[in-house]
Amino acid sequence: MSASQNEDFLHLMDALPADLKRRTMAGDISGALALIESYLASDRHPDLAPRLRAERLRLSRLERNFPYDRDQAIALVREQWPEFTPERFDRLVAARRVDWRYVNGQPHFHSRFINSLKVYPDEVPGLKVKAEDHTARDEMLKRMEAEGGLSADITLRAYIRTRTPSAGKPVQAWLPIPAICPQQEEKYIEILSATPGAQTAPATAEARTIYWESGERDSFEVTYRYRHTAKYVRPLELPWDGSAPQFYTGEFLPHIAFTPYLRALAARLTDGLDTPVEKAAAIYDYIAENVDYRYQPDYILLDDIADSCAKELRGDCGVMALLFITLCRIAGVPARWQSGLHVTPEEAGCHDWAMFYAPPYGWLYADPSFGSGAHRNGEASRRKHYFGNLDPCRMVANSAFQAPLTPPDPCYRSDPYDNQLGEMTVDGVGLSGSEMDRDVEVVEFKFL
Repeated sequence: MSASQNEDFLHLMDALPADLKRRTMAGDISGALALIESYLASDRHPDLAPRLRAERLRLSRLERNFPYDRDQAIALVREQWPEFTPERFDRLVAARRVDWRYVNGQPHFHSRFINSLKVYPDEVPGLKVKAEDHTARDEMLKRMEAEGGLSADITLRAYIRTRTPSAGKPVQAWLPIPAICPQQEEKYIEILSATPGAQTAPATAEARTIYWESGERDSFEVTYRYRHTAKYVRPLELPWDGSAPQFYTGEFLPHIAFTPYLRALAARLTDGLDTPVEKAAAIYDYIAENVDYRYQPDYILLDDIADSCAKELRGDCGVMALLFITLCRIAGVPARWQSGLHVTPEEAGCHDWAMFYAPPYGWLYADPSFGSGAHRNGEASRRKHYFGNLDPCRMVANSAFQAPLTPPDPCYRSDPYDNQLGEMTVDGVGLSGSEMDRDVEVVEFKFL
């Protein structure tokens, strides 16, 4: 057994035995789980054990992520759009607008498939889509460009709690907090209050957290203040000194993988380009113009994330960021992960994006999912902004994909790859997202 169960997910590229693969592809959950137990009970496949344990957890979360059969999915849409027909649903599925998996031999549809459909309101005119006013956002981006950047002082309150009382059993809890990064200086990061007994990870941790152990509490919270500064640059106008740094240019399996398809795609996109910024721009434009936004299941259910995104041309913010990072690295452009929260004066939500290195300037940013949304809405200037730049509406907690927590979580995490809302264990068992209540509230937001 590994020191942390989450290390099992480093083995997802190990192929499953063919008989087990057939059962998992058909969604034969009980049959696949029984077969996994028989393999694990044998001492003939010790090197396969991490992959089998990872698949066992994936199967345990499949039904929760894909809960609706066809009739149930159609009925859900009809609650908002009574005239919706089964034929229209089938056309949307055929057009790959609805994500599904086999569960017990039948197609079952993603728990947030309606949210994904609402991203394309012209295709589902009967669904209710909330109108948004982007005036303040657009003014912020204009101000960034005019002033060369923008800072914000932000105060957030985050909490995490079990949905079922722990009844005195030992509890561990981790909540993400702001880390040192180019946009966040340590002197502006303050823990204002926290549930007693908290331990704070170093400010340089790749996945920075505040941590508790308790035999009495089921609920934990922290309030923190930080300053986030977003500089504005025109990336394609930056000079290049001809250097080609070799850091952050390798694979990190299983999801930053240099597959044959991605190698060919990177070569095609960057053919004839010389500078790292030009190559990164071509990759960003390809993703923004071709990958559709789609709400995703738990990432542990995804295979070969970057390669699958490139082939299926759909994904959410983290999936698009991983594709950007992987293609950049293949092209020799250093690229890395960054994630945490996107914060406005009204709300905070999970978000992922990417960094890439432009010598001799240093690290720049790319937010492919914001670029994809801008392209979808015909916002050319906004699409352009999110190559090279971000905005001050961020909280950075993570600087690496699949980084360990502090202290490392010994149990399976709700998300072994990223930490945006926190993790908990009860009596030595990691909780899934459905077993916790987690949220972040905006206490104060002030542009400087």
